[in-house]
Amino acid sequence: MGEGRIKDVDHYLNESIKNIRDDRAVTSNLLTDLVLEMKKCSDLETHKHLGVIAAKYVETLQRSNEQLVKISALLNKRQDSPVELDDHDRKQLFDLIQSEKG
Repeated sequence: MGEGRIKDVDHYLNESIKNIRDDRAVTSNLLTDLVLEMKKCSDLETHKHLGVIAAKYVETLQRSNEQLVKISALLNKRQDSPVELDDHDRKQLFDLIQSEKG
């Protein structure tokens, strides 16, 4: 793998990590605001509706955790072995980047 390709991978990894952190910060703030709103509301129907939204925010945070684990595994694998990525690693990285864009 050429030096340019390694820099491209590093760039995308760093961009993915930044996007994950940004998404987590926004989602965490939204979840905090939603929980505060739920505490104010005593209406069961509104609480149910907001609970569904809160669950989606928590799912977003869980997905970002999974993405961080995948990136960490890729980085760890890269440190333990030559810098070459196999087809499976490339697909995982591509899928991760695509999910960040989507």
